[in-house]
Amino acid sequence: MKVAVYAGSFDPITKGHQDIIERALKIVDKLIVVVMNNSRKSYWFNLEERKDLISRIYKENERVEVQEHAGLLVDFMLKNSSCILIKGLRDIRDFSEEMTYSFANKKLSDGKVDTFFIPTSEKYTYVSSTFVKELAYYEQDLTEYVDKENINIVLDRAKKYRG
Repeated sequence: MKVAVYAGSFDPITKGHQDIIERALKIVDKLIVVVMNNSRKSYWFNLEERKDLISRIYKENERVEVQEHAGLLVDFMLKNSSCILIKGLRDIRDFSEEMTYSFANKKLSDGKVDTFFIPTSEKYTYVSSTFVKELAYYEQDLTEYVDKENINIVLDRAKKYRG
């Protein structure tokens, strides 16, 4: 069974993330979506809430598992018998950053972890969690960017930040 990992902060999960998940499922048997914290980011949703946002979308899909991890991603991968890391790429900046991480992950895993890059679909090249939060903050329609399961949750959270 081919098990891959798709890691990110997912604050919140967007249709761009979903596009990568669905395309990754075409090449692997199981995908573990790993919610992580990035020390350089501030979050609207805590770790459990972010996991819940993803789980709401994939509750019927037994091939998608949602977990969390703090620490080195390669440690999580080796513990979960996965040697395939899925990364979505929106632009050349993503590519440059993710290439560096892919070399580091390969080295840290003693050559066991390989990174597979999936370029985003054209319609999601500009979609990011930051973009979605900005739209939500200004009470804009999120239909094109966030799954219907989560739109109201994201809009409600935006109210907290508007004050």
